[in-house]
Amino acid sequence: MNEMVQPDDVFNCDNGMAPTCAVEGATDTPVPIEGIRGRLTQDAPLAKYVWFKSGGHADWLFEPADVEDLKAFCERLDGNMPILTLGVGSNMIVRDGGVPGVVIKLGKEFSNVEITGPTTLKAGAAAPVSIVSRRAGKAGIDGLAFFTGIPGSVGGVTKMNGGCYGRETKDVLVDCDVVLPDGQFVKLSNADLQYSYRHSALPDGATVVEARFEGFPGDPETIRAEMDRISSERKESQPIGSMTGGSTFKNPPGHSSWKLVDAAGMRGFRHGGAQVSEKHANFLINTGNATSTEIEELGEMVREKVYAHSGLQLEWEIKRIGRP
Repeated sequence: MNEMVQPDDVFNCDNGMAPTCAVEGATDTPVPIEGIRGRLTQDAPLAKYVWFKSGGHADWLFEPADVEDLKAFCERLDGNMPILTLGVGSNMIVRDGGVPGVVIKLGKEFSNVEITGPTTLKAGAAAPVSIVSRRAGKAGIDGLAFFTGIPGSVGGVTKMNGGCYGRETKDVLVDCDVVLPDGQFVKLSNADLQYSYRHSALPDGATVVEARFEGFPGDPETIRAEMDRISSERKESQPIGSMTGGSTFKNPPGHSSWKLVDAAGMRGFRHGGAQVSEKHANFLINTGNATSTEIEELGEMVREKVYAHSGLQLEWEIKRIGRP
């Protein structure tokens, strides 16, 4: 099978080494942890945090107590280790070889959602965007109902410009607070993020901690009806409840990925424990015992079949993280 490295193939070129300090035995942790209030775990399993329920371990998993704790920890790392921030794990394959460096998992301290004005609100990066849309709707803030159809967190959609039903995060995001890999705290505007389709200019290793959104005045009942419509349509057309990663491939200009996959005869196709969903052909699912390798290999098989059938090259929307 033809392996194709793509720009969003995170840590694809990692050499597989664990953090130097752990390998050399200079210290039990990647940095001194005196005064760090969060939880730092070595060789932490990640499968339970991702929707596919597969994959290896993080060399280190850090769960910060709050923003100041995250800043202090990153300052000590000083950009000398790769950092990955893990949201709800809905758009990600964690490879079986695990993730090098430090994985940051934000907890309940980063989950608050607050209405800040007649048409504005702010939310912590760990808050599911479905909750953001519901809070906005109850407050009569329209324009964020599409978040109901995205199974992701505020941090994830801010980074990836998540969207559906004709709208994207760039349409509603005002700005966001970010902790850089060296611990520097910055505020980035919508323009700073240079949004494009499922992409932003957020620096590698940066962690979104809070974002602010703006909609427009609306009627709560009308907004709720729209959210109900989106939820119903999603349940009818997508494999809700399966171990999946959401939409697998980006839509090529002028085309729908699911139609291309369907036309190539790949709907329902199985590879080991992985399967192309019979309900929605742009979803891969873990039927129960799939490895991340099988899931990723199935995705590559789909890409090859689509290219052979249509001449169009599908690009991964799901991020593939870590060592093979």
